[in-house]
Amino acid sequence: METRELRYFVAVAEELHFSRAAERLGIAQPPLSRAIQQLERRLGVTLLDRDRRGVALTGAGQVLLDEARAILDGAAAAARRTRRAAAGTNRLVLATKAGANHELLRKLLDAHAAEPDAAEIEVLLCGMGDQARMLRDGRADVALMQRPFDALAGFDTEDLLTEQQVAVLPAGHPLAARTSLTMADLGAVPDLPVARWPGQDGSYQPGPGPEIHDLSQLAQLIALGHTVAVICASSRSWLWSAHVAVPVTDAPHVTTVLAWPAHSRSHAVAGLVRTAARLSF
Repeated sequence: METRELRYFVAVAEELHFSRAAERLGIAQPPLSRAIQQLERRLGVTLLDRDRRGVALTGAGQVLLDEARAILDGAAAAARRTRRAAAGTNRLVLATKAGANHELLRKLLDAHAAEPDAAEIEVLLCGMGDQARMLRDGRADVALMQRPFDALAGFDTEDLLTEQQVAVLPAGHPLAARTSLTMADLGAVPDLPVARWPGQDGSYQPGPGPEIHDLSQLAQLIALGHTVAVICASSRSWLWSAHVAVPVTDAPHVTTVLAWPAHSRSHAVAGLVRTAARLSF
């Protein structure tokens, strides 16, 4: 299989519409249809069911979609990391969710900068759940991620900090006066639905709470009394005076980890991991 064929297939599988996929790829539809048919003949399987109602992935097609994404990400990562290596700079790109883990990140960067021959660290701020994609496609060399929320399959990790979660509420709400809460307490307040975060695939579970896309949106909605959020205790650095954080006793603990591709042989990555392993958060 050629990477071109895989790009064509991924576009069709994600759009589930040949015309939209062709437009996305910048090609005409007939050669796209022929390329997919040729791929199916070569593999000896049906990847897409086509009828008058539209296009749907078969079981084999779903497997190839997952594999093709990984292959294309790997090819992109190889190109990006090769170019960085050719530049001859001792530099790492670290991806982290904007607004999260500020104190932990500052401590890690300061400790690493004090090491002899330490690599320069470029911090790449990203959206929710983007760290895994950035590691896989080579935009980042390492990332700060959280277990159990982020997709860590295929990465090596070093645990940095395990902590409880807190509920962030509007300051005037009756629950904000409590010393602790449970998830049941939060679920029993119809006028203050719990904010919904994207899953590892980027989708949102159904529910009454608003879909959260970034922390500035979340902060505004909480301050207006439209939602409550459950977050790591260390992420409280972005809170406003209009917010109150209350410990949630039965929320699962969250572990922040330093993650990197399992196949990495980078001396710069190894140096940062050694620094992280020596720190006490």
